Amino acid sequence: MSSLRLGIALLLAALPLRAQEISTTIVPVVGSVFGASMARWLTDVELVNEGALDVDVAIELPSVPVSAPLFFTLSPGQSQRFTDIVGQAFGLEHALSPLRVTSSSRRGVTVRAQAYAVTAAGISSPQRIDVYQDSTYFPVRVLDGLAFSDNYRTNVGLVNVGEQSADFLLALQRIPGRNVAVTHMRVNPGSVVHVAIQALFPLITSGNGFSIVIETNARDTHVYGSVIESSTSSARFITPRVGAR
Repeated sequence: MSSLRLGIALLLAALPLRAQEISTTIVPVVGSVFGASMARWLTDVELVNEGALDVDVAIELPSVPVSAPLFFTLSPGQSQRFTDIVGQAFGLEHALSPLRVTSSSRRGVTVRAQAYAVTAAGISSPQRIDVYQDSTYFPVRVLDGLAFSDNYRTNVGLVNVGEQSADFLLALQRIPGRNVAVTHMRVNPGSVVHVAIQALFPLITSGNGFSIVIETNARDTHVYGSVIESSTSSARFITPRVGAR
């Protein structure tokens, strides 16, 4: 366990009896970044204590080690909402990172996240970002419904919240079991690689209905996709399904 994670765990464990069970939830990506056509992508996060006891909470950005974790307590039924969590909670203008939420409760807090683009034309429809328990791991995960054309573009996220580098093998498929192209990516500890599908597979010029089969032996990892409509910047978050070798 890293010194930061160990410090957070010890701080929460040193609190009253309610802190003796600790749970972790991962939002695979939050950010304040500029994308295509100078659209600024932001992330809102809401945390809700749906339990019957107070819960002590720590939130941190593993990919931004200079940012200090934020600690607060949620009473039963209380919620905490961050509009542009990178700016509001951490005081940063530009960052892209997974978000780790550590709670002093076995059940933890309910975490909801959504991303949206701010452009000259206004604010796009928000896309919900699915969240995961820290222990969630499958060696093969599949992102379906990917597209890249004049109308749509796809970004792929490879998330490593572990303490060792993680190797990913990615296979692009249109027909299940038939690889169109294969590539490899190494992701540093506590990092996220958020990359356009064309950068991963540069020989493929356009198409839709693609899937990417992603394999890794690194347990503390997550993957996601985001399909964005070019004309409106409206996006659809792609949650992986479990695959098989």
